[in-house]
Amino acid sequence: MLKVDHLTVIAPTLFEGVLHVQNCLDLEVPFGTRHEYMGTHNHRLQLGNSVYLEIVAFDPEGTAPSRPRWFGLDNQEKVRSDWNEGRRLRGWVANTQSMDFVVSTHGAIFGDKIPLPTMNPTFDFTIPNDGSLPLDGAAPSIIDHRGDSSYVASIPDLGARLRLLTLEHPNSTAIKTLYRELSIMHPLVIVQAPKVRYRALIETPTGLKELT
Repeated sequence: MLKVDHLTVIAPTLFEGVLHVQNCLDLEVPFGTRHEYMGTHNHRLQLGNSVYLEIVAFDPEGTAPSRPRWFGLDNQEKVRSDWNEGRRLRGWVANTQSMDFVVSTHGAIFGDKIPLPTMNPTFDFTIPNDGSLPLDGAAPSIIDHRGDSSYVASIPDLGARLRLLTLEHPNSTAIKTLYRELSIMHPLVIVQAPKVRYRALIETPTGLKELT
């Protein structure tokens, strides 16, 4: 069983990511953390029901990891191309307590189970060998918090709440089949469209907004 853990805006720079979300939601998302083990950094915002929004980008002052970065962030040319196309909300992460089963049955999509941070493991995350987004972002990355829910309290809550997440995809039938196989709780709305693209309807203190 998988459930939505967080949504990911994958930005060329944190500044651009924060500005985009501010323009969409009229909220300035606070800084989160630096991922020393992955050479990236982020800003985070709660979206209700233990779901949150992450704005993540390559950290120019970070240390290069021993493996490809997550979320395709080593391929800055593609990150920029997707960004310029307006594909900025590029994916999501699913929470599970059965990662070994997911990897054993769908490892070709999700990649390897990686304990992170590598020096003091606190959670597990799936990353394809080349660091790319699973199925160009149409499939989620997978996280296992190992029963720890305390991280949620450290994420700022500015009153935003996720109401609807829609995935556009050129082969919506195949993606719907995959999602059924993965037993995703409260599945996304999946519609036919030329490219992989996400749209999130988010209730904010100033009204219902769309994040793309």
